[in-house]
Amino acid sequence: MSKSPSAAGPLAGLKVVEFAGLGPAPMAAMLLADQGATVLRIERTEAVELGMKRALRHDLLQRGREPLALDLKSAAGRAAAMEIVAQADALIEGFRPGVMERLGLGPEACLARNPRLVFGRMTGWGQHGPLAQAAGHDVNYIALTGALYGIGRQGQPPTIPMNLVGDFGGGSLYLAFGLMAALFEAGRSGRGQVVDAGIVDGALSMLTMQYGSLAAGLVSTERGSNVGDGGAPFYNVYECADGRWVSVAAVETRFFQELLQRLDIPEADHPDRWDRSRWPQLHERLTACFKTRTRDEWSALLEGSDACFAPVLAMNEVAAHPHMAERGAIVEVDGVPQPAPAPRFSRTPAGPVRAPRTADRADALATLASWFGAERFATLLEDGLLDGVHGTRAT
Repeated sequence: MSKSPSAAGPLAGLKVVEFAGLGPAPMAAMLLADQGATVLRIERTEAVELGMKRALRHDLLQRGREPLALDLKSAAGRAAAMEIVAQADALIEGFRPGVMERLGLGPEACLARNPRLVFGRMTGWGQHGPLAQAAGHDVNYIALTGALYGIGRQGQPPTIPMNLVGDFGGGSLYLAFGLMAALFEAGRSGRGQVVDAGIVDGALSMLTMQYGSLAAGLVSTERGSNVGDGGAPFYNVYECADGRWVSVAAVETRFFQELLQRLDIPEADHPDRWDRSRWPQLHERLTACFKTRTRDEWSALLEGSDACFAPVLAMNEVAAHPHMAERGAIVEVDGVPQPAPAPRFSRTPAGPVRAPRTADRADALATLASWFGAERFATLLEDGLLDGVHGTRAT
């Protein structure tokens, strides 16, 4: 019977129950687990489609949790789930609105059993509104906020930014923030509440600065025509002689001056870089310049300077970069390179990253014993209230 290592990190002692779902909710659970929270992941006993198939050790969003399987369609499974919820500080679920209620595990039922519970709900469209019951994915959610419209080159279609802006930025991070805010309040009031983390809300919130700039007339809705969206030549990416790319972000005057100096471009050639009519000329000049050397040659010349420069790395190059390597930004667990926990804490650092795992019934019951305490666990077991607990599926 395997035992999990003792928790480390600023969230040690926090108990979270996660109902297994797709990307954004598991990512939020992973963030909490990375920082020491004890997260119990309740999985289904029947096979369901949960995204692209991969070996369990590659399903990194499941790392750091203790798994168990419950048949939530059975009375025994639901009873076991409610007993677990009663011991939790927070709950995470990512189903369509109404699913948890139909299982008898909605906020009203759970808060009646555990009044201090923070009930986190992760959806794309939010818990109410005309689209609340519609299927969707990241690109649909960011399309509705104005974010997708503004990402891409001028005269080109909107560019899909992987699923970083919606699922993980507007979804996971806002759910994690909402949970911690509600837990902070619950520590004072003793009362839990529901956190409605709709990806459309979070992604829209991330556009707050841009909405202010739009209202002030400082930016245009025309794609690829502004400083921060690829319109400005001094905030852009450029191809090098070897076909690889570099990024420059010399927005401030002194940074731009240093960039020109290091590129051996006379500043007098571009006296007013804010003159948008001359942006094409400057872009053409920088394009030609960066084409004269390889990415690594430009890195040797510019990296670490105030020219605001960085090479554009592929994911499989990140670990070897000297800066990222020194910070230990990529860790290897079970043979799989992956991002280290973030952010970092000076006094309560996160413990070692634990690989995703499966568990048999004995493992699952041992985990629950640590949740309930020996006496309560023995009573639940004797009364048959944990009959719905199974081993997780091997994947």
